[in-house]
Amino acid sequence: ADASRARIFSAEKSFSALQEGEDFSHPEGRLHEQDLNSDRPGRAYDSSGDGRHAMGKEVPPKKQEAVRFAKVLCDRLNNARATGVFEKLYIVAAPAFLGTMRQCMNSVTQKSIVGELDKNLTTHDVDTIRSHLPDFL
Repeated sequence: ADASRARIFSAEKSFSALQEGEDFSHPEGRLHEQDLNSDRPGRAYDSSGDGRHAMGKEVPPKKQEAVRFAKVLCDRLNNARATGVFEKLYIVAAPAFLGTMRQCMNSVTQKSIVGELDKNLTTHDVDTIRSHLPDFL
């Protein structure tokens, strides 16, 4: 997964080839900062004196979109684990996005994670992705 795409795979047996199940797309994750901002930041006066300054945003829009997408994915994974769709989970994600996913995943689903790989492989073919995972899942 990364901030704009996630693919979910499954394996029938621990040594099987991967089968792609779902492909999530979040086009907003590919937009540039200026495309996500509708206008310039507002202006405010200093609490003392005659100064003015631009008001900043606490979370940049690009990061906010990544968090929004991570929450969608985590909800999907949390529900899949709760309904018994999987027992073990391997996560392969871009480093920054992996950290974002860790923050929004519930603790029970986090306990089902048996491996993590901080690489962005969203555009790679299935065989390449499988080669980065352990021989026996």
